[in-house]
Amino acid sequence: MLTPRTDAGAAHERIYRAMRGRIMHGELAPGQALTLRGMGREFGVSMTPVREAMRRLVAEGALALSSSGRVTTAEPSAERVEELAALRALLEPELGARALPRAHLALIDRMQTIAGHNADAIARRDAVAYMRTNLEFHRTLYLRAQAPAILAMAETVWLQLGPTMRMLHARAARSGPPPHHRTILAALRAGDEPGLRLALRADVTQGLRHLIAG
Repeated sequence: MLTPRTDAGAAHERIYRAMRGRIMHGELAPGQALTLRGMGREFGVSMTPVREAMRRLVAEGALALSSSGRVTTAEPSAERVEELAALRALLEPELGARALPRAHLALIDRMQTIAGHNADAIARRDAVAYMRTNLEFHRTLYLRAQAPAILAMAETVWLQLGPTMRMLHARAARSGPPPHHRTILAALRAGDEPGLRLALRADVTQGLRHLIAG
């Protein structure tokens, strides 16, 4: 039987996971305000588990807390976006290189399928599906790296960039599917580590450079 403390902990984790996914997948706009009362009503819980979930997300840089207590999604400056892009450029090629020896054909085929779903999302102008499938494409590969600490750092960067990354969807809708996905898949099939590192670095930084440039 669950105690009240265990019950509150389960509610806190449920809210945290749900909100983390929404933020990472660009379901919330940069600078969007959130209220504890509104979140409590949505999830059918008291303010306590909502507050704890929000505190975790603030600590991870996904949410911002003002001196007045107002909670909003992150709205990073151009300098902050550049810093986060630099982190992606360091972490993700390393994850890809570590995953390469374990990238069997079934994995590559799975990534090819996800890339197709990503292209479909762009064609449908579905920003959230675009974000979700793009991250799924990368995570599917990185899980094979067997480097959970590096992957956790990469996911924290994704979380902090989530609302901002959604702004790239309009560009993708005009230009078509990310060209670097094809290059990544080709490098995996060829077992080409330098080529894979270059393709991943280009893929994770090119769009962000457009945002920085305005």
